Amino acid sequence: MSRIGKQPVVIPTGVTVTVSSENVVTVKGPKGELKETVDRDVTVTVKDGEVLLARPTDQIRHRAMHGLYRSLVGNMVKGVTEGYKKDLELVGVGFKAANTGNVLDLALGYSHNIIFEIPKELKVATLTEKGQNPKIMLEGIDKQLIGQVAAKLRSLRKPEPYKGKGVKYAGEILRRKAGKAAGK
Repeated sequence: MSRIGKQPVVIPTGVTVTVSSENVVTVKGPKGELKETVDRDVTVTVKDGEVLLARPTDQIRHRAMHGLYRSLVGNMVKGVTEGYKKDLELVGVGFKAANTGNVLDLALGYSHNIIFEIPKELKVATLTEKGQNPKIMLEGIDKQLIGQVAAKLRSLRKPEPYKGKGVKYAGEILRRKAGKAAGK
């Protein structure tokens, strides 16, 4: 059995999990509601305050789906109770970030500013303090969406290996290279 798939997802108080006939799992909690369509081969049951997932056979595909959907349901339950947060840092001279609602205005060293629209499901905040790098904070209940938006923001100017300039995740450790002087 899958080590991840066989573990039940514990439903905390204040959260309701329902499974429709089309295998759509709906999770409602204090922070919102999330839906996920589960593969038709994986059976989902809600019993005694726990969500259990089962697979029909030991085929590679079924084993993979078993663990995947257990993780997705677990992430949905955690999202509607606690939520998710991702912080990004802008490292570089003149790099700036400002937001108006869910529209992000980024100055990343290009000839023009980049206007980036954040999906309405997420909350965005920017912080600029003197002597520190500008920060972008993303918050929401959907782990996949937050990760996707953060990766897209990072891809606008990836950190380069010599000085570390670019958009990086807070706490990310970059592999730095030595410059020209290292060759002699």
